[in-house]
Amino acid sequence: MPPDTTSKPASDSPSLAGERPDPTAMDPRDINTLRAIMKALRTPVTGCPWDLEQDFASIAPYTIEEAYEVADAISRGSRAELCDELGDLLLQPVFHAQMASEEGSFTFDDVVAGIVQKMIRRHPHVFGDETARSGGVAKGFWEANKAKERAALGKTPERVLGGVPIGLPGLTRAHKLQAKAAKVGFDWPHVDHVYDKISEELAELKEAPAEKRAEELGDLLFVLANLARHYGIDPEAAIRGANEKFERRFAHIEDTLKANGKSPAQSGLEEMDRLWNEAKAKGL
Repeated sequence: MPPDTTSKPASDSPSLAGERPDPTAMDPRDINTLRAIMKALRTPVTGCPWDLEQDFASIAPYTIEEAYEVADAISRGSRAELCDELGDLLLQPVFHAQMASEEGSFTFDDVVAGIVQKMIRRHPHVFGDETARSGGVAKGFWEANKAKERAALGKTPERVLGGVPIGLPGLTRAHKLQAKAAKVGFDWPHVDHVYDKISEELAELKEAPAEKRAEELGDLLFVLANLARHYGIDPEAAIRGANEKFERRFAHIEDTLKANGKSPAQSGLEEMDRLWNEAKAKGL
């Protein structure tokens, strides 16, 4: 359900109502310009054929991908790329809101109103009265606040593992599920127990028949995500770092072979392994 918008017109932004504005004549720093572009792209006959074909399900993968592009730019420390990628990510809620507006379910203004109201509601220690501000954030405040919000919407109480989006990357979702279980005491008291479980799962994977290998590998990855949680490590960030390291070291192999007039396909494992260790010694 869209948020309460009684303090404003139920229709979309007045600046976008009526005759369609020309985005090329609008301020490029104004969010309404981006909204006008999206509206034009989604206008039948005169709009973009590709944009007109899309729906929420077809755009969802791009929304996820753009969030990863933002994380990638942050990991590389490139502020110029981060600025660009944040723009791509910003387009996603505008796109989704435009499609929702077309079907009459909610508008971009509703999206903004919803997050504004939620941020104020969830931060009484910042935006509340003097008593609330002086009280700070009590233990369990976030969980209690979310429970109140669900009750107000008539939703049933969440299960312990509820609220972890299915669409999250597997390792991230495993990490979050385990963190929720740990809050109610379902957790190993020491990291050594996690290592024991890793050894157990690895042994089971080695002995598993072909039809059970995927399941056993999943169990092993799940425990590795738990190990990451015990160490306070983001497992997705860790695997991204490993991927980047692999690319750097393999690039060294490729470049060295190219300098010698060869390609990886013309080389052998022994030579490439030697060059890999060379890259490792150089700190690549």
